[in-house]
Amino acid sequence: MQPLPPEAPIAMPVQRFGEPPRPNAPIAEGQSVDSGDMLGRRVLLVLLTGLFATAASTTLRESLIQDGIDAWDVALLLLFFPLFAWIAFGFLNAAIGFVLLITGSHPGFVPAPQSAGTLHGRTAVLVPIHNEDVDAVYGRVEQMARSLADAGAAHLFDFFILSDSAAAAEPEEFAAWEALAPRAAVPVYYRRRTDNVGRKPGNVAEWIRRFGSAYDYMMMLDADSLMGGRAMVGMAQVMEQRPGIALLQTVPTVIDAQTLFQRWMQFASRLYGPISTAGLVWWSGAEATFWGHNALVRVTAFASSCGLPDLSGKPPFGGAIMSHDMVEAALLRRRGWSVHMIMIDDSHEEYPPTLIDQAVRDRRWAQGNIQHLRLLNSAGFHWISRLQLLIGASAYITSPAWLVLIATTILQALAGQTTIVNAAVSLQVFGVTLVLLFGPKLLSVIWAFADTPRRQSFGGRRAILRSVALDVPLSMLVAPVTALTQTIDLFNILRGRPSGWAPQNRNRDGLAWADAFPRYRWHMALGVVFLLLSPFAPMTALWLIPVTLGLLLAPWLAIWTAGIARGEAMARAGYFQVPGAPIVASEAASRIVTQPV
Repeated sequence: MQPLPPEAPIAMPVQRFGEPPRPNAPIAEGQSVDSGDMLGRRVLLVLLTGLFATAASTTLRESLIQDGIDAWDVALLLLFFPLFAWIAFGFLNAAIGFVLLITGSHPGFVPAPQSAGTLHGRTAVLVPIHNEDVDAVYGRVEQMARSLADAGAAHLFDFFILSDSAAAAEPEEFAAWEALAPRAAVPVYYRRRTDNVGRKPGNVAEWIRRFGSAYDYMMMLDADSLMGGRAMVGMAQVMEQRPGIALLQTVPTVIDAQTLFQRWMQFASRLYGPISTAGLVWWSGAEATFWGHNALVRVTAFASSCGLPDLSGKPPFGGAIMSHDMVEAALLRRRGWSVHMIMIDDSHEEYPPTLIDQAVRDRRWAQGNIQHLRLLNSAGFHWISRLQLLIGASAYITSPAWLVLIATTILQALAGQTTIVNAAVSLQVFGVTLVLLFGPKLLSVIWAFADTPRRQSFGGRRAILRSVALDVPLSMLVAPVTALTQTIDLFNILRGRPSGWAPQNRNRDGLAWADAFPRYRWHMALGVVFLLLSPFAPMTALWLIPVTLGLLLAPWLAIWTAGIARGEAMARAGYFQVPGAPIVASEAASRIVTQPV
């Protein structure tokens, strides 16, 4: 029993962002990039977004010019237009997805398509790990191997556990491999790198250069990923029949929710996610994005297209590309390969257990996505790839922009300019903003109610409404907390402080005040400032109540949602129920996956 198979090298040249390569992908029949239909969809989405933002900004501007435009007004308009466009884009994307799902034009999450033909290509399932819970990771690998054997494809799949863990973790990881490999239904291999160059993308690239030519496809997973055997086989069959496709990205559902925070996020993703995902699939076409996990990749396409160079300069803007996945999708597309997103069931992942753990992960994403701004002018990138990179970066830029908008409004009020925008206009713009922010939630509820089995899978009408009634205020309170956290992270990134590469905390039960209070001291301080200023700007303070409360309650929100016992109690009370999905026991070694109902 060997920890690794014979090496089968393949070249993976480092790419140059300033020089577009010649396309080298075979174009499958019917595969047309920027076809009239797809281009029309994208133009429609962009035009409607611009129309919404322009109409709202024009209404605001016409009110502002009644007594002349000053510097405050200019600042307000400059911030208002892009922020309104951002929420309008999200609403329109969700509204399109809702129409597709409610009319049956898109089937939603379905089993992976199964071909009657025989699968010939070989697939490596890659599981990169970095100081993870060994029992949990190996338990998931064993379950997936058994599922592949049940699907009759064990001879076409191999698992590789690719460790970037510290040296102290190797004995336990290797011992777990020695125990698993003889009994696994699919060959399982293990390798630990001693030099962690390039983090996860470097880990995968090292495997490709050593073993890649022995496989047609590689299933990219994260340490907390879980996929069904039939799903993996079906994806490989699609890839085999469509030689122009380089990557199939699934949309993982959240599983193993234990803390209240996890259960809340699981419910939100299962109820609100489908319509937004259907909208995303509708306009992304062959230029979909890559999330780095739960995706099937054509090895030769990835090797020839996605060798990542280090960016010039020092971290956080230079050095290794951190959010590599979106960049790799853009690199595949510029060589002519198709990248598609598919909505299939039996693709799953876990979620951070607490608000703080989510923020730690988000910090890495923030640095990586801000790096993407350097790549917007890369030679040969498709314009949709550039848009996706910009959207990813904008997700973090909008947080400080919202806070600056709030600060500008407060300063206007303190300067005695509270009557610049008349009440009717304020209510009109505020009302439209609420519709755009909460409209996707309402559409998701309508979609859930429209089908009896789907409605019952969420616990019925009453359970859905009760859960949404809790989700909405929680979301309103947590939103300013997240915005300030991202703003602080962005400030630290601009100061040149990289995020580091600490292991993710995937299992936690509760938070102590000693953990939460220091983390949110600046949030509470800003909440106190807003509270102290409220007598001087009472009308502004009135609509800022959710912001002020969220900031003041930040540590309590993190602690209150962090416990497993509270999560179980809320579940027993009927909150945050989700359709039947893999249910994982808290003891990682005894994880059992049940079929969706």
